[in-house]
Amino acid sequence: MSLELHLDELVEKHRALKRTIEEEMSRPYADDLRIAELKKRKLQLKDEISRLQLGDHAEQLH
Repeated sequence: MSLELHLDELVEKHRALKRTIEEEMSRPYADDLRIAELKKRKLQLKDEISRLQLGDHAEQLH
């Protein structure tokens, strides 16, 4: 899988998690533990996206 396709997949997963978090938070009895877990996964995806983008950018400079 190319880096670009992998990044696109990660970005889509990040968006899906964001929507899921928003949906969960809008419920009258939102599950705080589930929301925290989803936010943690979302942050991990964001970190991985950033790391891959920075790595790709560094390769382009050389």
